[in-house]
Amino acid sequence: MSTTPVTGSVAGAPINITGLASGLNTNEIINGLMAVERRPVAQLSNQQTALQAQQTLLQQIQSSLQQLSFSAADLASPALFETSQGVTSSNPAQITALSTKGAGVGGYEVNVTQLANSAQRTYTFTSPASADTLTIDGHEIAVKAGATIQEVAASINSDSSATVYAAALEEGKLVLSNRASGNTGEGFIAVTDPGGTLTEVAGKAKQGKDAEYTVDGVAGTSHSNTLKNAIAGVTLNLNGLTTVSGPVTIDVGAPAASVSTITAQVESFVKLYNSAIGSIHTQLTTKPPEHPATAGELGTGTLFGDGDLGNLVDNMRQAIYTSVEGLPAGMASLEDIGVSTGAATGGALPSQSSVEGELQVNATKLSEAIQTNPTGVEQMLQKWSQGFQKLVNTDAEPGGTLEARITGDSTSIAQLGEHITAMNEMLEVRQKSLQQEFIAMESAMSQIQAQQSWLTGQVNSLTANSAAISSSSSASLPGFG
Repeated sequence: MSTTPVTGSVAGAPINITGLASGLNTNEIINGLMAVERRPVAQLSNQQTALQAQQTLLQQIQSSLQQLSFSAADLASPALFETSQGVTSSNPAQITALSTKGAGVGGYEVNVTQLANSAQRTYTFTSPASADTLTIDGHEIAVKAGATIQEVAASINSDSSATVYAAALEEGKLVLSNRASGNTGEGFIAVTDPGGTLTEVAGKAKQGKDAEYTVDGVAGTSHSNTLKNAIAGVTLNLNGLTTVSGPVTIDVGAPAASVSTITAQVESFVKLYNSAIGSIHTQLTTKPPEHPATAGELGTGTLFGDGDLGNLVDNMRQAIYTSVEGLPAGMASLEDIGVSTGAATGGALPSQSSVEGELQVNATKLSEAIQTNPTGVEQMLQKWSQGFQKLVNTDAEPGGTLEARITGDSTSIAQLGEHITAMNEMLEVRQKSLQQEFIAMESAMSQIQAQQSWLTGQVNSLTANSAAISSSSSASLPGFG
């Protein structure tokens, strides 16, 4: 007979059924019965885990497709094909050039004989014993008692209304330079200092100068080393003199779409496309394990052979090489500008050759197409992009097919959760009922065993009394022999 207690629980409270009367391990029996009845709950929980994993994958695919759609829209942007003029300098170390707008096409010879610089004055510095006020070009700068040369320089430089910059030299001198470069004449940087904080160093004053240059032999001057009008539509930055090396040639190209900008946008689209197609294909070809045991295994292969996604992959691949209606032959698809992939196939799953054919960009073919027929490339990309966005957005946009599936999964997950909760509540009641039944059984058996023990005692007592009476009777009879 087992007397070892087995602890279980009912609604979180410990229970203890010993099986003293029956000799049975009643807790083990109850747990075994409940394990069988909990199997449907475990199955529902596994379904819920798989749906949650599938929902997460669909959300990831939707996000990647939305990014791809945005990238396709960028291919159709008119701004992508805005024309600009390339400008080059034969010696960027001396002169750099940047196209602004409407520059005249051709080459220009530029000579620089003088760079623009700022007027300067140098002063010795004496820390004031009491507060002082500097007046520079009519603008006052307060100086506190005991101020250092660095503090005075910082005060001047942080004042947006000041006309000069200040530099504190190691030898205790302060150099003031006009904030604007160029020829200011003889009257420059007027300093008044009654407190004697600054004393000008004789012979160190430098008058500002204008830049002096020629463009194709025509002389010009500028207060700044940045020339905006020397060549129409071009900004020149003068970095050095050309008196020794000779003139610098500035070459202005004809207005044209930027090959590098368009190529970069096409390559960005291709990268996103390959990533999206690759992630979808991975899910389509990942089989679920035969006997999943963990949450990770339950979430594996939930989109294996998914018909909707398989068709989407095929349609996306087909869109790459299918010609757009209404466009001339030779400039009607991505293949015509050097973007290619493997052949698409029908059916729910793309063929292996199609899957392995990630998009590739033939940069040479794309560059030639942009240079020889920029208008054709622009029109093709705009119309192709519209069709491709429509194709992808049917699944990816808000309210599309993927969102409907994601919403449906949410509903199913919630419903499964409700079923699991209801079943757990029923199982809890069932477990309590079984426990009460076994307790009642043990109690009844205990009572029966007690009654049986009492009856056995009574029978044994009666038998003993009967034997005693019989023995006494035999001894009292008159003697024989």
